Amino acid sequence: MNILQALVIAILQGATELFPVSSLGHAVVLPALLHWGIDQRSAEFLPFLVMLHLGTATALLGYFWRDWWAIITGVLGIGDPHQVSESRRVFVLVVIATIPAVIAGFLLEKFVRGLFGSPVVAASFLIVNGFLLLFGERLRGRGGFNRDLATLSRGDALAIGCWQCTALIPGISRSGATIVGGLLRGINHEGAAHFSFLIATPIILGATVLEVPKLMHEHVAHGVLGMSVLAAVVAGVTALLSTAFLMRYFRQQDSWALNPFAYYCIAAGAVALGLLLLL
Repeated sequence: MNILQALVIAILQGATELFPVSSLGHAVVLPALLHWGIDQRSAEFLPFLVMLHLGTATALLGYFWRDWWAIITGVLGIGDPHQVSESRRVFVLVVIATIPAVIAGFLLEKFVRGLFGSPVVAASFLIVNGFLLLFGERLRGRGGFNRDLATLSRGDALAIGCWQCTALIPGISRSGATIVGGLLRGINHEGAAHFSFLIATPIILGATVLEVPKLMHEHVAHGVLGMSVLAAVVAGVTALLSTAFLMRYFRQQDSWALNPFAYYCIAAGAVALGLLLLL
């Protein structure tokens, strides 16, 4: 993998991890379409992947630092009683929403790794992801609910966490699935996106931490680590800009916000699938 390929993948990771279009699906499909010949299971790709996720998680922590500061101080009992109570409530909701993906990831790790190397599977599920987004918008519109994030219950958090499990499949967007999960519980787009990005942080950090022990046993060239650090910075900056854009976008477009991403996924997945099968 050369520096240009690394930077393209870093920008792709930083944007698509948060946009509801599946970062994993794009990371599998694009190199195959461009015939880059990147072995995503090689020892050299592992530190690169770890650093990309670290950059994305750092960007999320930076953007939502007030939320995390409130959660940390609340858990420690710092602040007025109402603030402590609310912060602990949010902390419990984040934990509840995270548990299903942790369990599913542990149980299905080998199966998921098998899907990871299949561009055809990723392109197919990118189309499925598009219809999933349209499905969420359509049912949410029929329900007529417009709850904000403050009304989120433990049942809502668990349902959203279960939706997050679908993102283990390449082509299904983690943020898209969790936002749809929020919409189906009657939460508005801004609230669903906010909670989706909050629960993304422990998931991404957790996945990164799990890979670190493996990384310690691998001999990685100095140049690979340097390139990985640069790619992490690029992914982090891209993720920060993407988060800022999406939070404003979901705040302003609360009736059809997911539709453009749905049409993109269906079109991109169909074109990619056609090219992969023909070439």
